[in-house]
Amino acid sequence: MRYNISFISLGCAKNQVNCEQMMAAVAAAGHTVQADPEGADAVVVNTCGFLASACEEAIDTILEMAELKKAGRVRKILVTGCMAQRYQEDVLRELPEVDGVLGTGSYGDIVQAIEEVMDRGLRPCRMGNIHTAPQGGPRILSTPPWYAYLRIAEGCDNHCAYCVIPSLRGKYRSRPMGELLEEAAELADAGVKELLVIAQDITRYGTDLSGEHQLASLLAELCRLDFHWIRLHYLYPDEITDELIDIIAKEDKILPYLDIPIQHCSDGILKAMNRRDTKAELTALFDKLRARIPGLVLRTSIITGLPGEGEAEFEELCAFLRQTRIERAGVFPFSPEEGTRAAAMDHVDAEEARRRAELAVDVQSDIIDAYNESVLGEVREVLCEGFDGQRYYGRSYAESPDIDGRVYFDADREIPPGTFVPVRLTGAMDGELTGEMAE
Repeated sequence: MRYNISFISLGCAKNQVNCEQMMAAVAAAGHTVQADPEGADAVVVNTCGFLASACEEAIDTILEMAELKKAGRVRKILVTGCMAQRYQEDVLRELPEVDGVLGTGSYGDIVQAIEEVMDRGLRPCRMGNIHTAPQGGPRILSTPPWYAYLRIAEGCDNHCAYCVIPSLRGKYRSRPMGELLEEAAELADAGVKELLVIAQDITRYGTDLSGEHQLASLLAELCRLDFHWIRLHYLYPDEITDELIDIIAKEDKILPYLDIPIQHCSDGILKAMNRRDTKAELTALFDKLRARIPGLVLRTSIITGLPGEGEAEFEELCAFLRQTRIERAGVFPFSPEEGTRAAAMDHVDAEEARRRAELAVDVQSDIIDAYNESVLGEVREVLCEGFDGQRYYGRSYAESPDIDGRVYFDADREIPPGTFVPVRLTGAMDGELTGEMAE
């Protein structure tokens, strides 16, 4: 039998790549992939399980699909991804509407699971080995045609005290460079203009294969392909080598935009969280990067309310943000996740962690406003992504998809989405830049 299958992917871009692989596998088996869940024979909800809030979003989405199922507009529901891996027994017990679950080691079993659910009336629970599951394979891109993600590794060996990722995604394992270059060439041939290189930690790439850092070598090869932009996400601070800095500074295709999650700056908190940095080392790293990479824009992640954070440590964090002037920062209140060491440590209550997060966001807003003011008058290359009825919008090198803002601009002619245009930056609006197309 052939069926209509709909996919909903939640959470991070790495999870999105898994969903794209599942869509390709389902299509290769002769089934039809449809965008709208309504009318589907089966809906696959690919979940995030990183934080309690992500699990809540996943449950809400599953319950929405359950309502469609109850109304006869969906026949079956499969749940995959990190929440399925983390809470498979709870999902099957507490959500009777769910017809099967696949963990993060079993994405490759999606076709068999659909057949078991649709043809044999089974309720599969497939939990393959998260340390050895295949990473590659064909994809049906779910991003706009001008950008795509290239996931170069899976898993994580950093074991930060607050994080569940190693237990959900397994040990760190790099994909072979030849396999990556083949996949990247296919993306370039398909018209992808912006390649986003992603992993839990891209800076560690290759160290598990040869003991040597291979990210710089991989990037040099990717620059030979027909991409216009190459963007880097999730660099661990103490794994950034001089060779890597050199290639970023030298290659025009590699954007001077680096996403380096630091989580905090207090030496005591960093040590307790099993981070390998000190505040002095972080400051020195940012100074070195800015000195060697012209126009660099930094992005980071900050957690407020971590175990050990009192008022003094929080003030230290805010002062650090003001000093380092990191242009982009996601700020999150600490979430004591079940099964992590940090959850068992003393920490401030959730309301106080949220209050501190809001204060840190205020600090960051001032930094963003000052940055936007400093770039007015510049002409930047902008990747146009659409028209909102009044203005075109897109992104420059300083904005990554879905996590940063947009650049809004006027133009005296029609600009097709996916086109690079020069934009003179003339103003700011709610933290986002505005401008006009330049000659």
